[in-house]
Amino acid sequence: MADDVFANLSDEEKRELYELLRLKDLRFKRDRLSAYRPYKKQMEFHTKGVEFKERLFTAGNQLGKTLAGAFEVAMHVTGRYPDWWQGRRFPGATRWMVGSESVELTRKGVQRLLLGPPEMREEWGTGAIPYDCLHDTAMRQGVSDAVSSCVVKHVSGDFSVIQFSSYDQGRTKWQADTVDGGVWFDEEPPLPVYTEGMTRTNATGGMVFVTFTPLLGMSEVVRRYLVEKAAGTTVTTMTINDAEHFTPQQREAITASYPEHEREARAMGIPILGSGRVFPVAESAIKMQSFPIPPHWPRIVGMDFGIDHPTAAAWLAWDRDSDVIYVTDVYRQKDAGIAIHAAAVRARGEWIPVAWPHDGLQRDKGSGEQLASQYKKQGLAMLKARATFEDGSNGVEAGLNEMLTRMQTMRFRVFAHLEDWFEEFRLLHRKDGQVVKIGDDIVSACRYAVMSRRFAKTQAESGAYSFRAMPTLDFQVLDAETGY
Repeated sequence: MADDVFANLSDEEKRELYELLRLKDLRFKRDRLSAYRPYKKQMEFHTKGVEFKERLFTAGNQLGKTLAGAFEVAMHVTGRYPDWWQGRRFPGATRWMVGSESVELTRKGVQRLLLGPPEMREEWGTGAIPYDCLHDTAMRQGVSDAVSSCVVKHVSGDFSVIQFSSYDQGRTKWQADTVDGGVWFDEEPPLPVYTEGMTRTNATGGMVFVTFTPLLGMSEVVRRYLVEKAAGTTVTTMTINDAEHFTPQQREAITASYPEHEREARAMGIPILGSGRVFPVAESAIKMQSFPIPPHWPRIVGMDFGIDHPTAAAWLAWDRDSDVIYVTDVYRQKDAGIAIHAAAVRARGEWIPVAWPHDGLQRDKGSGEQLASQYKKQGLAMLKARATFEDGSNGVEAGLNEMLTRMQTMRFRVFAHLEDWFEEFRLLHRKDGQVVKIGDDIVSACRYAVMSRRFAKTQAESGAYSFRAMPTLDFQVLDAETGY
């Protein structure tokens, strides 16, 4: 019908229609900001800016991480916040520093998304920053079509400034004036550059965020966010499954197109750790949807006591018939007392036997009572001795190898919603052959439970024992029959 109508138009009417369509397209291209609608994960990243000074948005290739960064900067420098915006708002014009690995990559990535195609200056103003807000630009010497800085008109009537830099210029190029808006690193910067950029915001309370695909492995900046979890930092991970512009068939084809060793980074936003990864197993091989645990499957919970790190627990169910272990729940909490941790564990089933490490034999400096005994007084069904294999050994490598072997043979599965467990699973790695014992709290708790699974019990079996009625004893000798 539309084609018939068009065919009946006169040449003059066709020209007018073409011109109207051209102007409509031009208006859209010159104000893409008003049409921006983030996906759920992009919205999560934006919203976290209210609470956190430093944000990491890790995602696979072509999923929308850099786009989200560009539109957020555009909102802050123009002051044009949409009605749906739940992120941080700056009251006036701001100064920003943005950049990527090299001048060329900054031009092709950050600059293109903010301003428009670098090689077509007549198209500048068709990026995230609206055309009518782009006031002026200064060009970089020596690099064709590369912008050094731009001035953007803010709704207040004042002007914001964006400075474009790159990591290969070194940290000195990031020693600019104090920025009252923030710093955007597109792709992971070296730590000295990151630190220098962050320093520019300290006096003003500005923000810092990084958008990147984690192909460099466990670098210092990645460690700051994912392992050290420094105060004021947060992480948003976007996978190919969160990118709403792909169909399921496209997602499958795109993932399959990547080299196997890069798939998790390029499609799932998971850092590549190479041969140093403790569990070199695809998540899909162990992840599964949760289901009700059959009452005849024995249960056990492992605990890792936190002294200078979080206290963690992992709940396991064991299908004895097929010899498959399922991780059904986890807990991780820092800076809380024994009563708080015990209550969290007890709430999930105070009858479930609790496996614990050698740390449980340590005595409290005040009371002189062992840590495991204190947890027992809180109503937990603590095994009588620390976690060991049947032969009495308790080596870390042996425990990890037991878990890995089970993963590789489909005898170790984890409920898909346990994101804290998968976070540690992805990052646990070796350096110089040794396991890096940082950020492994839940995995350690899981390891103690796996080692002690022979003491797992069903609720009916555990009913024969009255844990609270048992006398307070030093936890030293293991009863080979009961473990209590």
